[in-house]
Amino acid sequence: MVEFSQLGDSEVFSAFTSYGAIVLLKMMLMSVVTSFFRITRKAFDNPEDAPVSSKDENIKKFLKKDDRVERVLRVHRNDLENIVPFFCIGLLYSLSSPDLTTALWHFRIFVAARIYHTFAYLIPFPQPNRALSWATGYIVTFSMAYRVLKSKLYL
Repeated sequence: MVEFSQLGDSEVFSAFTSYGAIVLLKMMLMSVVTSFFRITRKAFDNPEDAPVSSKDENIKKFLKKDDRVERVLRVHRNDLENIVPFFCIGLLYSLSSPDLTTALWHFRIFVAARIYHTFAYLIPFPQPNRALSWATGYIVTFSMAYRVLKSKLYL
């Protein structure tokens, strides 16, 4: 078992922090993409977000739903549903002294699946592209959880 003071020296933990940072930054980028589409499509949820130059009677035309904005929001929500569990389980997995090569495969496959999922959703690629990329990431997270429980189950 890796002790807390040794975390900085652990190659697995270092790898996890790198790949974890990548997917967290990717998830954060979705907010910027959402803002970009809201501004370029002039599709806002709140009256105060409409362009300042708009008069009160014109603001209503900016308060609308847009398919591209909604698609980005769905990608972002899916990231929250998948990256947060990966991050939590990946942390536990990193602390369970896994084999470095196996850990790297878990981390790399998850990151690649999430990035591909984003492109598959936003472009959009035909199904089952998005479903397979989602399932791949889900299986990776489940695999890490299973390995943690298998190696460190305390009853």
